[in-house]
Amino acid sequence: MHLQLTRWRFSDRATALWLITPGLLLGALFFYGFLGWTAWLSLTRSGMLPSHEFVGLLQYQRLFEDPRWLAALWNLLRFASLFVALPLLIGLGLAVLLDQKLRAEGVLRWIYLHPMALSMIVCGSAWRWLMDPDQGLAEGLRALGWTSFRWDWLADEDMAVYALVVAAVWQISGFVMALFLAGLRGIDESLVQAARLDGASGWTLYRRVLLPQLGPSLFSALLILLPAAIKTFDLVVALTEGGPGQSSELPAFYMFQMAFERSRLGLGAASSMVMLMMVLAVALPYALARSRGDARRRAGA
Repeated sequence: MHLQLTRWRFSDRATALWLITPGLLLGALFFYGFLGWTAWLSLTRSGMLPSHEFVGLLQYQRLFEDPRWLAALWNLLRFASLFVALPLLIGLGLAVLLDQKLRAEGVLRWIYLHPMALSMIVCGSAWRWLMDPDQGLAEGLRALGWTSFRWDWLADEDMAVYALVVAAVWQISGFVMALFLAGLRGIDESLVQAARLDGASGWTLYRRVLLPQLGPSLFSALLILLPAAIKTFDLVVALTEGGPGQSSELPAFYMFQMAFERSRLGLGAASSMVMLMMVLAVALPYALARSRGDARRRAGA
């Protein structure tokens, strides 16, 4: 009987292995294969078509000598700093508000999470209409009597990046709120009761007991927001198209322009590899810290 059960388990494992192996191989081919091919293209003189003429780090040298790439990096710094900070503040505030056991929590949660259901293309298109100086919110407010009101960020080189920030923060803040709310609801109730017995309540309870417990939620939010900021492309296409001029161009949009519209495939590949390094610089420290924490917990258990 024991031998028969062992054969069944081996048969089940072998069947599962045969079923998932093709998918794993295809996934590895499409991810690591094309990643390696892009890395190779960044070291070649590829133009409109791939070339195998090796030029070393020449494409990277050209990339960091290109003022347009440096401007895209500066735009990314401005965009990412606000794209990370504002959703964290707004999401935490909304999570604390919903944690007050409001009667309309279900409705409010649906309202806050609704923008997350929209793609960045839809979000960008909607905000492009809302920020239109002649047809959007500005025109509506002028029609109501505020005749001097102007909201022309899409046509202002200094403010176009902040138009991206407005749309992106509106879209992602509800998701960050959900992360923090899940963290608050996951705190051990006995800890809360003990704090209340010691006299903590209201803001003091949140500041000294509850908010310090949200470290995992904060790191999860950072791990999602920072790479998302680096990879932002579709919002730029839908909202500003990188303009006016190149004032709102981000690295992902630069990469697309170079690789597919300017016939500079090697330069586009080099920019994509730099973006990959930026994403890894964010994700790897978190992964290492998480693995060390798990190892310490296993050792303590």
